[in-house]
Amino acid sequence: MNQKIIVAGIGTDTGKTVASAILCSALKADYWKPVQAGDLDNTDSHKIARWSPDTFIHPEAYRLTQPMSPHAAAAIDHITIEESKLQIPATENSLIIELAGGLMVPLREDFLNIDWVAKTQLAVVLVADYYLGSINHTLLSLSLLKTRNIPVIGIIFNGEKNESTFDVIMKRSGAKCLLEINKEKEITLEIIANYAEQFHL
Repeated sequence: MNQKIIVAGIGTDTGKTVASAILCSALKADYWKPVQAGDLDNTDSHKIARWSPDTFIHPEAYRLTQPMSPHAAAAIDHITIEESKLQIPATENSLIIELAGGLMVPLREDFLNIDWVAKTQLAVVLVADYYLGSINHTLLSLSLLKTRNIPVIGIIFNGEKNESTFDVIMKRSGAKCLLEINKEKEITLEIIANYAEQFHL
């Protein structure tokens, strides 16, 4: 069954793009990053193309020049991010949608990522990295999704495992652990394919 899934992180640089590549490979899904902020010569779409070369990549709705919160990057580029341009691409395949930043990141001053996610009525895979504060950020993100009645498929953990952190998040949230990604020295096509074989919804 084809699915449309939103990949959200508990913060910045949590491994959303790696997780998205794994999901694209595992589910034979298309990929879409609605808003790319900065790194236009090496975007997340470029990374997906390298790591999951069979994936069809839909063009970003917005390509902003500065690596910062979308609302601020858009202001520098003299652009206003409009909901009407954040239309989910039509496809007969499954689709992985990677957010720019965390759930509370503003697309405009009056419109957050979480607002757009709620409007889509799609389910979320949450990506959590292991760092000091990640318990708080993960549980807050899950609580926010629950408050907004947004279904959560589960969590993908990324990085060197902290057993205590993992246990607290699992016990407090009741969420499903979908996959654990190790701290890899370099992400390659082969590594993505290996994790994709391990992944099951």
